[in-house]
Amino acid sequence: MSDTIDYGNLMHDAMRGLIRTVLGDVARHGLPGDHHFFITFSTMHPDVEIADWLSDRFPEEMTVVMQHWFEDLHVTDEGFSVTLNFGDNPESLYIPYDAILTFVDPSVEFGLRFETQHDDEQTARDSDDGQTRAPPGDAAREAPETGPAQAAAAPERAPGDAEVVSLDSFRK
Repeated sequence: MSDTIDYGNLMHDAMRGLIRTVLGDVARHGLPGDHHFFITFSTMHPDVEIADWLSDRFPEEMTVVMQHWFEDLHVTDEGFSVTLNFGDNPESLYIPYDAILTFVDPSVEFGLRFETQHDDEQTARDSDDGQTRAPPGDAAREAPETGPAQAAAAPERAPGDAEVVSLDSFRK
């Protein structure tokens, strides 16, 4: 047994369980009301399954929107698969929960952000040299010009919008 409790990883596991529960409910009953999701994930994760043209276009990360049109949502303990429409071209994706970087439901101002140890170390190095830089993953995301329920740029945060919770700052 370790000398410390790894609260950061325990919280990440709990937050991924929350995403699994929410997506499982959506798979069974559909999206209620105005709920919709912006899900950003690492396309470099070894278990992500997306079309080659999508991984070519989004070599590091991609944001998808689940809103008006999606089908074949299957949720497992490790991840989920879904078919989304990219410019009238349906594509199946498999996204493991470990690949998710952010999960946002703007309809209720809810958001989660997962950071890696590398992100924490880079942020610490950046602040050590006296310069302020955005941590990896905060850059604007390129998106194809498509309709709802497809890859999309992450929305700009306006006053009163959801605040993404990051628990990694509490880890040592």
